[in-house]
Amino acid sequence: MKLENLNIIIADDHPLFRNALRQALTSAFEHAQWFEADSADALQVVLDDRHVNYDLVLLDLQMPGSHGYSTLIHLRSHYPDLPVVVISAHEDINTISRAIHYGSSGFIPKSSSMEALKEALTAVLFGDIWLPKGAEIIPIEDDAVDKMASKLSDLTPQQYKVLQMFAEGLLNKQIAYDLGVSEATIKAHATAIFRKLGVRNRTQAVIALAQLEMLDKMDIS
Repeated sequence: MKLENLNIIIADDHPLFRNALRQALTSAFEHAQWFEADSADALQVVLDDRHVNYDLVLLDLQMPGSHGYSTLIHLRSHYPDLPVVVISAHEDINTISRAIHYGSSGFIPKSSSMEALKEALTAVLFGDIWLPKGAEIIPIEDDAVDKMASKLSDLTPQQYKVLQMFAEGLLNKQIAYDLGVSEATIKAHATAIFRKLGVRNRTQAVIALAQLEMLDKMDIS
């Protein structure tokens, strides 16, 4: 495999970091095409462009709309052939282990040197898993949060989007307007979401999503 004509997505809500990362890596991947997203919504818009075959996603867990590990789980479920590397300002072993457990192909601390970044991306693009030096992955227990993560992976992209909008407190009518569909369609999505997550209403669905978000905040504290 030659690392040429790559299409790489940088999903991070800090424009200065995205710009610095892109500039730093351009020398190592001269012919790469860079795409940027500053939220989970923006990332989905980029991914929906069927004219581009993406080779890698660099993902910040704290990006708006990500709800902890949920975006990583969603990506691995619906884009299984697209490697995802988590880039985070937090590098404790719990965060790293959870990221790998949920399918990340690597974990790059934002404190990493440019050489480490280049090494990491090259390794992942060649199919390897990359971790910071000295990182030892710990087992993740099959707890309630892990089971909810598995259920979340069953949601379709549209259902996941609706769930995110539930979490933002939007009403069915508002969601229907924003997505350009009927309110009946949103109600149908809601029914499917509740069934897949094993909950009875939108409040319980949002709490289920928040389990992953709370876990993320706990891990990175």
